[in-house]
Amino acid sequence: MHQQLKLGMIGGGQGAFIGGVHRMAARLDGLYELAAGALSSTPERSIASGRELGLAEDRCYPTWQAMLDGELARPEAERIKAVSIVTPNHAHFEPAYAFADAGFNVILDKPMVHTVEQAERLAKTVRERNVVFAVTYNYSGYPLVQQARDMVRAGEIGQVRKVVVEYNQGWLAEKLEETGQKQADWRTDPTRSGVGGCIGDIGSHCEQLLSYITGLEIDSLCADLTTFVPGRRLDDDANLLLRFKPAGSGAPARGVMFASQICVGGENDLRIRVWGTRGGLVWHQEEPNRLLVHRLDQPDQVYRRGNGYLGEAATANTRLPAGHPEAFLEAFANIYKAVAEAIHAGAGADAPERFGFPGVQDGARGVRFIHRTVESSRSTQKWTSF
Repeated sequence: MHQQLKLGMIGGGQGAFIGGVHRMAARLDGLYELAAGALSSTPERSIASGRELGLAEDRCYPTWQAMLDGELARPEAERIKAVSIVTPNHAHFEPAYAFADAGFNVILDKPMVHTVEQAERLAKTVRERNVVFAVTYNYSGYPLVQQARDMVRAGEIGQVRKVVVEYNQGWLAEKLEETGQKQADWRTDPTRSGVGGCIGDIGSHCEQLLSYITGLEIDSLCADLTTFVPGRRLDDDANLLLRFKPAGSGAPARGVMFASQICVGGENDLRIRVWGTRGGLVWHQEEPNRLLVHRLDQPDQVYRRGNGYLGEAATANTRLPAGHPEAFLEAFANIYKAVAEAIHAGAGADAPERFGFPGVQDGARGVRFIHRTVESSRSTQKWTSF
């Protein structure tokens, strides 16, 4: 048993959705103690939010800069060991860079930063300071996503030929941002969300899930981004064709990706289908404890979470017996657990590869994906190199 890691948080204060999710995930396995916070962009609300969460008065910081200075001023044994950054996208880079540069481990919400240049600079600093850095693409924490990844990497469905990944939501089918709804307001604002709307918000999850499971690398893409709601400043629908780099002796794989936030009735309908030369896999986020497996000339099989036939990764990230659903919060918690294990093991910048969670390179690739998709959609050229 290890001592709880002291965790600081930036963002996620009063009225925030995702901050509460991160705090629940961090608490689930008893591996972290929330010890410090700069929880709002407004100093008064930041301090008030910290008090509501029961933080010590001298660790309710008005700004993230004050938190960095305050923690560095403490004896090393008393400092936070990691910082979780759960702000809107535009406020990711500066604190992530500053804390990583100061030697703190970082857990950062996705998409990682706004620009490719920021992503490259952050990745360079993580390597130089040798800190643990995670990007919370939470869907990679689901046990059956990890099972699918292991099966594909082990060649159980043969060489991958085709991948279809989709994420359908309907919550922005109308101009919700005009009603004062906080999430809609910042996610449709290019100054806070970035160059991509739907493609950055949920399309980035599609790209990461595809990469995590298959290991395929995008070679080029052909994208069509649309803004259906009049007056909206960012895309709310995305359709892409993908070509992948060669990964074997056969023809390089092909892919289709679509993501939308104007599909009426869609909630969090993320699903992926992978077909290889000897079989295929289907996983659906709204039924996350089920993995459908196709095998050439054999009956279909259904793998379910919590059973003894699953692999090591899926088993290690399962908490409950079969039949008791595990889902969104537990998937987030699996990333926090892996980060804690990496910190206790003294791992550094190579921790994502060793412990199986998304890291700064995944985040940088995701930022590049968003920008290349926007570039492709604006271009009259059919294919845009990745």
